[in-house]
Amino acid sequence: MPARRSAATPEQQERWQTSRTRVGANIRAHRVRAGLTQEALALECGLSRNQLIEVEHGRRGLLFERLEDLAGALAIQASDLLK
Repeated sequence: MPARRSAATPEQQERWQTSRTRVGANIRAHRVRAGLTQEALALECGLSRNQLIEVEHGRRGLLFERLEDLAGALAIQASDLLK
């Protein structure tokens, strides 16, 4: 496992991007289903709205702890965001 994202192989970078896109889409789907705006969810879990936008669009990754915060705010399990 490379220490830096830039040192990862193109295949690893592609897998990571696929995961970020999938998780972001899941967050958005659960947020919409819960009737929350991006701003409301961001405030609830300690992110800025811009950070949440970046995550939902798959342009930014998350720490596990932040994933737990998002899941808690959405009243779901963190594993639901990874499916």
